[in-house]
Amino acid sequence: MAATDAEAPTTVRSLVPARMDRLPWTRFHWLVIIGLGVSWILDGLEIQIVALVGTVLQDNATLHLTTADVGLLGSVYLFGEVVGALVFGRITDLVGRKKMFIVCLGIYLFASGLGAFSFNLWSLMICRFVAGTGIGGEYTAINSAIDELIPSHYRGRVDIAVNGTYWGGAMIGAAASIFLLDPKLIPVNLGWRIGFFIGPIAGLVIIYLRRTIPESPRWLMTHGRQEEANRIVDEIEARVEREGVHLEPVSDDKALEVTGVGVVSYIQIAKTMLREYPSRSFLGFSMMVTQAFLYNAIFFTYALVLTNFYHVLPSQTAYYFFPFALGNLLGPLTIGHLFDTIGRRKMILFTYGVSGVALAISGFLFHQGVLSAVTQTALWCFIFFLASAGASSAYLTVSEIFPLELRGQAISFFFAISQLAGGVAAPAIFGALIGDGKNPGPLTIGYYFGAAIMIAGGLIAWFFGVNAERKSLEDIATPLSAASRSRPLTEGAAAAG
Repeated sequence: MAATDAEAPTTVRSLVPARMDRLPWTRFHWLVIIGLGVSWILDGLEIQIVALVGTVLQDNATLHLTTADVGLLGSVYLFGEVVGALVFGRITDLVGRKKMFIVCLGIYLFASGLGAFSFNLWSLMICRFVAGTGIGGEYTAINSAIDELIPSHYRGRVDIAVNGTYWGGAMIGAAASIFLLDPKLIPVNLGWRIGFFIGPIAGLVIIYLRRTIPESPRWLMTHGRQEEANRIVDEIEARVEREGVHLEPVSDDKALEVTGVGVVSYIQIAKTMLREYPSRSFLGFSMMVTQAFLYNAIFFTYALVLTNFYHVLPSQTAYYFFPFALGNLLGPLTIGHLFDTIGRRKMILFTYGVSGVALAISGFLFHQGVLSAVTQTALWCFIFFLASAGASSAYLTVSEIFPLELRGQAISFFFAISQLAGGVAAPAIFGALIGDGKNPGPLTIGYYFGAAIMIAGGLIAWFFGVNAERKSLEDIATPLSAASRSRPLTEGAAAAG
């Protein structure tokens, strides 16, 4: 903690939030997206690489793992993400966004690269766990920083697009594996090791860019470092004006009075989330768990469906992955801006609801036996074109509806819950429903259940959601360090105005 944090709090009037939100879109904001948004790409890359090298790692010439060992590697990585999110989420709110998005990326780079030198299951598991902690910490620091640095008019589309780039990373991993895992091109015990270097090599470039991204002025403002916050905003405005943009002065009536006491206890966090914002906590929990359950249920079992019900060769399932991933990538990129224009609640209800209905229809057609591997994949593409944007909006929601002082921790709590619920329960349940592939009935019920919870998630967002589009973060949730705290932005259907 900085020395200024320990001094007696002094109330100051700050224009930092208003100045940041009135900025137009500039090259500085592109730098923020490129430098910080790569986290999701790296996560998609990591999960896809490990998923595809699983068969290779079972070879006698490699680590000679069992099928259970390969599954354990995936679980260990996900558990590492949960631990990293919870630990580094707390630290992010204590020491700042910039320090942690540098440290967490460094942890990931080191552990993932070291994984290439693994010599047995345990050494690889340790590397995967540590790499997961780095990525889990990235989620909290990155989403916090992006929300606080991007102007309110663009925050929704940017956050949704960045979260959707996970699938770009997954596509890179799948494409790379075609060459790296072909024993005709690269020795079997070398290709998988090279795959673990793809992320770290990309990360080395990104960590250089991140050094030029400033600390969040909003975080500094609530931690008694007002002069530093003003200096950073001055520098950002100077960069914008050098691009030929004229910035109008910000009226003093938009100032926010803050005391600079930004460190909050776990007890205060619990009281804030459960007593002051109970409906928002229920909203965040519902959105994160429903999208995680659907995603992990389908993503981790789609290859089993193709091989067991449509008799696709295991070696050919990767080719069906590309259109599936492309639909997931295009959804957030093409309709993300509608969350800023049409509005959060309307678009969440639409994306969750329509994808749920489409999943139910696909389940019915699947049970009738009228689908092929191609038409099944086409339906998945449509479903997840919408569901991907909805899932990304879940991360956006939990990162903007709570006070700044606990933003990182709020993200980490809901991320951990979603990973445990979706990453552990959903694949196991749907794997059991698939069985030997002779009876489509149980899996059809699973599809209907997945559809129902997505529709329920959309309805919950409609009734409990917040119309946060184009609103300052401080208007959505007044900082805990504000000198006088107003009631939070109205929730639910009453917020329509």
